[in-house]
Order: sequence, then C-alpha cells, then structure tokens
Amino acid sequence: MSAAPKSIHLHRGDLPDDVRFEGSVAVDSETMGLNPHRDRLCLVQLSGGDGVCHLVQIDRGELRAPNLVALLADPDVLKIFHFGRFDIGVFLHRLGVLTTPVYCTKIASRLTRTMTDRHGLKDLCRDLLGVDISKQQQTSDWGAAELSEDQKAYAASDVLHLHALKEKLDGLLAREGRGATAQACFDFLPHRAALDVQGWPETDIFAHS
Repeated sequence: MSAAPKSIHLHRGDLPDDVRFEGSVAVDSETMGLNPHRDRLCLVQLSGGDGVCHLVQIDRGELRAPNLVALLADPDVLKIFHFGRFDIGVFLHRLGVLTTPVYCTKIASRLTRTMTDRHGLKDLCRDLLGVDISKQQQTSDWGAAELSEDQKAYAASDVLHLHALKEKLDGLLAREGRGATAQACFDFLPHRAALDVQGWPETDIFAHS
C-alpha cells in the first residue's frame, strides 16, 4: 500500500507566521550532499501528522529563517526525525540552532527491532505500517530553483509517516522495557550531532583508545 499527503505547501525562505505545530512535528531535510560543512541545506520538510506537509525551500546563502529556527528550538514541540543526527547537525551548522527536544525513529528501531539490520525509513514504513514509499528522488538536485512535483512528493513522504512510526515504535519500546534507554539516547542526540559539527564525526569519545 502506498500513501499520498493530503496537501503539500511550498514556502520560500521560512515558515509563514500562521503555520503552527502543537505537541510534535515530523522533520526532515534535503541537502546537496552528506557533508554538512560542504553541502548546503536546500529544503526542510515538516508535518504535524495530519497528512499535511510544509516544505521550506532555503535559498543559497540563506542563514536566517526565524520562524523555522524558533520551531526547532521550541521546548514544547517534540521534533520527530528518522536518523535525526544528520538533520540536527545540518541545522546547527547552517541555521545556528540546536534542535531540541527530539525523537529518532531509527534509534528506536535499532533498540527494538534487533532481529534485523534493516532500519531505513522505507523498511520501517513497509514492516510496521504496510506502506511502500519511493526513494527514486533521493539523489535528485535539491538545489534547483524550481522543484518538480515528484521531488515535492518525495520530500513530503519523508515526514508523512513519522508520527505513525513513533506510535508503533513506542509500543515496541514499552514491550521490551527500553523506553528509558531510548529517551536517554534522544536527549543526547543533539549533543552527538554537535560533536559531528565540531569535528568528531567518527570518533567514539567514550572508547579507551
């Protein structure tokens, strides 16, 4: 089964003043590559879990998005990611904001679905929700001035199911008695992303040598 968003809204530069999220928001980003120091932030995707997706297109050299930054730092809104470590690092490096509080479906999956090594978003949507999402546009040009309809749909799909995945994974965390461990990981995740940005991406600072 595949699922499509109810609506997709594209915004340039920042979230509009009248877009609000209560309680939690699913978040993802698209960049020109996987090196936050080299590759610019192009797009931020957001959804409140209601099937409506907001896409914020960030222009080259844009370092200010005050409404978006305020949301990412809002202590009363939980930001739900899949592999949040990357996105949080990008937001810190490019927008100067440390995103908190956070939840990461990939971390929750790794803590609960220990029978498999398949923890990608596509795998989780298929295994836990029975939903098939396409990754066809994953390596497309997100720096283009005009995004195609396929790019918008792909970007929206990355946040469309995160609330439902969180609900499923919360049940698994409770069943396996790992909720507190997961929360400790989520609390540390922004700081792990900050270490990435500061130059320790592959170093285990807790290791003996």
